[in-house]
Amino acid sequence: MHPLTPLFRGGLVFVVVAGIIISNFRDRFIEWFLPLFVPSLPEPGDYPGGPIDYILEHNLIPMAALAVLALILVIIGLFFLSWRFHTFRITGDDVEVRQGVLFRSHRRAPLDRVQGVNLTRPMFARLVGLAKLEVVGAGTDANVKLEYLSTANAEAVRADILRLASGAQLGGTAAGASQGAGGGRVASAASAVSDGITGLILGAEEPVEEPQSVVHIPPGRLAASRLLSGSTIVMILLIVAIVFGAIYGTPWVLFGMVPALIGFGTYWVRSITRALRYSIAPTRNGVRITFGLFTTVTEILPPGRVHAVEVAQSILWRPYGWWSVKVNRLSGRAADGQAAQFTGVLPVGTRDDVERVLRLLLPGLAEDEWHAVFEDGILGPREGDPYTNTPRRARILRLLSWRRNGFLITAGALFLRRGVVWRTLAVFPLARLQSVGLDQGPIDRALGVAGAQAHTIMGPVSGSLGAVDRDAALHLFETVAVNAVAAAATDRSHRWAGEVAPSPLPGETPPPPEEPDA
Repeated sequence: MHPLTPLFRGGLVFVVVAGIIISNFRDRFIEWFLPLFVPSLPEPGDYPGGPIDYILEHNLIPMAALAVLALILVIIGLFFLSWRFHTFRITGDDVEVRQGVLFRSHRRAPLDRVQGVNLTRPMFARLVGLAKLEVVGAGTDANVKLEYLSTANAEAVRADILRLASGAQLGGTAAGASQGAGGGRVASAASAVSDGITGLILGAEEPVEEPQSVVHIPPGRLAASRLLSGSTIVMILLIVAIVFGAIYGTPWVLFGMVPALIGFGTYWVRSITRALRYSIAPTRNGVRITFGLFTTVTEILPPGRVHAVEVAQSILWRPYGWWSVKVNRLSGRAADGQAAQFTGVLPVGTRDDVERVLRLLLPGLAEDEWHAVFEDGILGPREGDPYTNTPRRARILRLLSWRRNGFLITAGALFLRRGVVWRTLAVFPLARLQSVGLDQGPIDRALGVAGAQAHTIMGPVSGSLGAVDRDAALHLFETVAVNAVAAAATDRSHRWAGEVAPSPLPGETPPPPEEPDA
């Protein structure tokens, strides 16, 4: 790891120490510097003093200096031990990380279970050219973190991990690195320290070259999309409640609403800063997504790791033709806000933007199936609608959306179309569908309809569809069961080991895939 790793990982210790020092020197600073700006300030009264005053009065400066020096040496020694015992290695099967001096830990991520590799550059780490690498595993709290590496080394390590995960073997570069590692740990540690000092002197390295993004989001569109969102409406209602509470003399409303207002405002600003500097592009090892203004996150989503895709549009975005895209994927985290940022792959975009992103996320979708995505799916229903929708006799269950509420099954995917006020289209690749279920309550039974549920990993994309004709639901159940087994048997996306072709522009036909060698 980089020699500055303990400093950034243990930054909280320095914050606490700085707080103690400032609290002790606060009165001294006021006594020394305030008279320079306010000469007429009266003399301060008796001050009981603190630890610094006690040291000065009893002439304990040499002993205090020795104690501070000893404390600094102990901290440096602990940091060195922490860095020295924090190592990782990449084998043909796993990524392993070992750390700890007294309490050792050993984490291992099998390469055939890698769901993605994320590279995060926090604001202060970017100043010295550092980044932390996170190998996303298949499970909760299954991620393996490498923090911190230089950005260039992090990019190289990520490329090696993805190359091995694809089923390919490392070339001469890795072999040379392995031979170089044979010089011993002392030589390796000396080289890392030398590189770290050079980085501190020369500053952060040049930005790593990134592939050109297929989507560009203007900052004005991003800010406007956040203004036209449900969270903004909630924030406006909170402001109105605060104003009415202040007018009609109920101050308790202020104490209850102001913190919530601050929280919503913080969430609103963070949602904008996270989506700034957004880019998405195809690479040899999957889809590369970059976002974040202060803390930059770059993730590689390998092929075969997307379990569901949803295109959504609220009624507030409809006049402008804006859409958002989310996915269900394993992020190695619990279902919290930190995991949610890795499920939104397009914050806001036009139809052309959505088509470019979907062609990256669903490369296995046949060209004759794309009409089910846009003309018949997102913008439907239209004349000759191929979707099976809610029957007229059950429109009481879907008063507004019964003409849109339906499904379509193809050889490789299940499409679920829902909503009128909030339009959504969910696409489930059958090769990664876990199961499908049907349910029917007493009202459904009386109307001759049933509900269907496509089961996949947890995420923002829902697989439920209600008020479907009973016979059509049974047909969905049987067809999806057969097609899912056939699709999973022929799916080889988890061992891609190839190069992803550039995403075609809307209206263009993608080139046919190359035939594999015999």
